[in-house]
Amino acid sequence: MGNCCATPSTTDTENKKGKNKPNPFSLDYGGPKNIGPYKPYVLENPTGTEIEQTYVLGKEMGRGEFGITYMCTDKSSGEVLACKSISKKKLRTRVDVEDVRREVEIMKHLPPHQNIVSLKDTYEDDSAVHLVMELCEGGELFDRIVARGHYTERAAASVTRTIVEVIQMCHKHGVIHRDLKPENFLYANKKENSALKVIDFGLSVMFKPGERFDEIVGSPYYMAPEVLKRNYGPEVDVWSAGVILYILLCGVPPFWAETEQGVAQAIIRSVVDFKRDPWPKVSDNAKDLVKKMLNPDPTTRLTAQEVLDHPWIQNAKKAPNVSLGENVKARLKQFSFMNKLKKRALRVIAESLSAEEVAGIRQGFDLMDTKKQGKINIAELKAGLQKLGHQIPDSDLQMLMDAGDVDKDGHLNYGEFVAISVHLRKIGNDDHLKEAFEFFDQNKNGYIELEELRETLADEIESNNEEVIAAIIQDVDTDKDGRISYEEFEAMMKAGTDWRKASRQYSRERYNNLSLKLFKDGSLNLGNEGS
Repeated sequence: MGNCCATPSTTDTENKKGKNKPNPFSLDYGGPKNIGPYKPYVLENPTGTEIEQTYVLGKEMGRGEFGITYMCTDKSSGEVLACKSISKKKLRTRVDVEDVRREVEIMKHLPPHQNIVSLKDTYEDDSAVHLVMELCEGGELFDRIVARGHYTERAAASVTRTIVEVIQMCHKHGVIHRDLKPENFLYANKKENSALKVIDFGLSVMFKPGERFDEIVGSPYYMAPEVLKRNYGPEVDVWSAGVILYILLCGVPPFWAETEQGVAQAIIRSVVDFKRDPWPKVSDNAKDLVKKMLNPDPTTRLTAQEVLDHPWIQNAKKAPNVSLGENVKARLKQFSFMNKLKKRALRVIAESLSAEEVAGIRQGFDLMDTKKQGKINIAELKAGLQKLGHQIPDSDLQMLMDAGDVDKDGHLNYGEFVAISVHLRKIGNDDHLKEAFEFFDQNKNGYIELEELRETLADEIESNNEEVIAAIIQDVDTDKDGRISYEEFEAMMKAGTDWRKASRQYSRERYNNLSLKLFKDGSLNLGNEGS
C-alpha cells in the first residue's frame, strides 16, 4: 500500500480546452469510497491481539501512508524481525481494508521461498494491524547497484533470474504480483551473496486461468500496456521484470517522461531504445531477451518459464563480466542529483522573495520553533501545521521533511523551511525563475554551462561526480548544444519529479477522481504529445 495523494476531479470543459488531461494511471472502482466505520477486525484469523506479549517493538525503520515499520524482537528466541503496523484509522475505504486482508492471505497462501520475505505472525488490536515479517537489512536492489559503482551483464542476468523465478512461483500458485519494481526487492543482509527478496504483496491478486482484470494498479514506469487498456492477466509481471532488466543494463527506464501522460504514451508505443550508450556494448542475447519481455502483445510475450529457458539466462555464468561503464552508475545517481538542482534553485528563489511574499512564512516558522533553536524537527513541524489547521498524513509529512532537509541533520532551518513554503505555495513565478537562472549563469551569457553547474552545486554534489553533472546537462539540454538555456531550465523547474522518486510515491488511489479515456482502437486519448 503506497502513498496517497488525491487530486481534484477534472471537468469536461477543462478537458475540452486541453488544460487538464485525464490521468492515464487513474482508477475508477465505482461506488462510494467512504465506507464509514469499518468492521472491528480486518484479518480473518490473526495470531493474536496483543503483540507486546510475544515481541518487543524497537526502532522505526520506515514510514508509509498506512503505517510504520519497526524492528522487533521475539522475546522467547531473540530473533530480530520486522513489524509493519498498519493504523486502522488510515484504512478509510473498503478497498484499503481489502488490500490489507488480501496481502496477508496471499503471503500465507504462497509456499516458503528463499526469495520471498516470509510472514511470521499477524496481530490485530483495536487500533492497528501488525504484520511480523522476516527482516531484510541489506538495502534496496538499486542502492546496491549504485554502491558497487558498476554493473555487469552477468550480475544483471543473476538478478533477473531471481526475479523471474519469483514470478514463476507466484503464477504457479495463482498469484499476480502487479507491482514489481526495484524498491520492492530488498537484500536479506549486507553480504555480497545475500538473497534478494520481494517484500510487498499489497497490490497482488489471486487469479484463475483465463481470468482478466481491469483495475489500473502498480507504478507507472513498470506498467504493461494492457494494464492501461484495462484488460490483463499474469503476463504483466513479465513486462515489469523486463523493465527492471532494461534499467539494470543501462540505468534508465525504457519508458520515461516528466508527466504521467508522457509515460503512458511511451508505454503504449512500446518503442525500446537500444541505440543510446551502453547498449552498443550489450550482448545480442541480452537485447533479445529484453525485446521479448517487453513485447506489447501479451499473447506472444515470453512466459516466466520461457524467460528462464532463454539462452542469456541459461548461460548467465558465461555472460560478459565486464563493467558496462560508469555511465550506468551516473544515470542511477543523476535523478536524485537532478532533484538537488531543483532544490538549490528553490532556495535561490526563497532568498529573493519580497517582504510581502515572505509575510506569514517567518511567523509560521517561529510558531513551530517552540525551543527557539532556529530549527524545527518533524514533531514540531507536525504540531505547528496542526495549529495552522493543516492535517497532513505522516507519510506526506515525512516526504516534506526529506525534501526540505537539504543538509540531512533531521531538522529544517529557516532557509529550508522557506524553500518548502515556496514550493508548496507555488510562489515561483517567471521573475523568480529568472533570478534562479541567473544565480547559476555566473558569466551572464544566457546559458548554464558545465563549469558553472560544478561550482554552484559544489555543496550538493561531491567533486568526483563529474559524470553526474555532465548527465544533468545532457538531460536538461534538450537542443543538445552542451549547455542549459533559460527555456530548458524553466522546463526542468516546472516539470514533474524524477522517475525513481515518482515510482516510490505513486499510489493506485492517487488519482481516483479522474477517469481513463481510450479510443475505440485501444490507443490512449491523451491529447497532443508535446503539451
